[in-house]
Amino acid sequence: MSVRAFTGLFVSEGTSDLPLADLVESLFIDRGVPVRLSKPDFAPLGGVAKDVKSRLEAGRRLLHDSVDLLVVHRDSDNAGYETRRSEIERAVDSLGVLSSLVPVIPIRMTEAWLLLDEMAIREVAGNPRGRQDLKLPKNHEVERVADPKKLLQQCLLVAADSSGRRHERTAKRFSHHRRQLLARLDRLGPVSELSSWKRLVADIDSVVQGWT
Repeated sequence: MSVRAFTGLFVSEGTSDLPLADLVESLFIDRGVPVRLSKPDFAPLGGVAKDVKSRLEAGRRLLHDSVDLLVVHRDSDNAGYETRRSEIERAVDSLGVLSSLVPVIPIRMTEAWLLLDEMAIREVAGNPRGRQDLKLPKNHEVERVADPKKLLQQCLLVAADSSGRRHERTAKRFSHHRRQLLARLDRLGPVSELSSWKRLVADIDSVVQGWT
């Protein structure tokens, strides 16, 4: 007997966050529930405001159809997890849709999740055999780092152990390297112990329970 594949819409803060959609799909598959998330390109619509409601409305217009699931990525930043969650829930409620919702809210930034894999950072930086001390935080400390993005940028540069033009190229490729690290994120690894990830998994479990 075939299992129904549910449909979904994924909206994120930026294009380098798109691998998060694949991670969410994998978490659903782990639970025996296939979900296909659409990741619309907003370019054909011209300028789309970056607030959650505007992106959801634009995504729905591009899909020309309703979906079973809305997955919304938003870093907590300095606002905090609960504030961001309320922001997302209000935006979804204002649309008047019946779709289930899964918020993806890293604390404080998505980059915190990417500071957990030293080997991946070295490989993405192009120097897998490097021995430079990256000064990475302990796993239980990453969600307390004030500026995970800045720290990850520094770690990539140290890991590359380069100078001159190669150093400059590494610095300019941060968005690309960040996306690579996100695509490599091990959903069963250290990230699974973080509070923000546990909340994501709990929301997915709740949606699956409502569907089955």
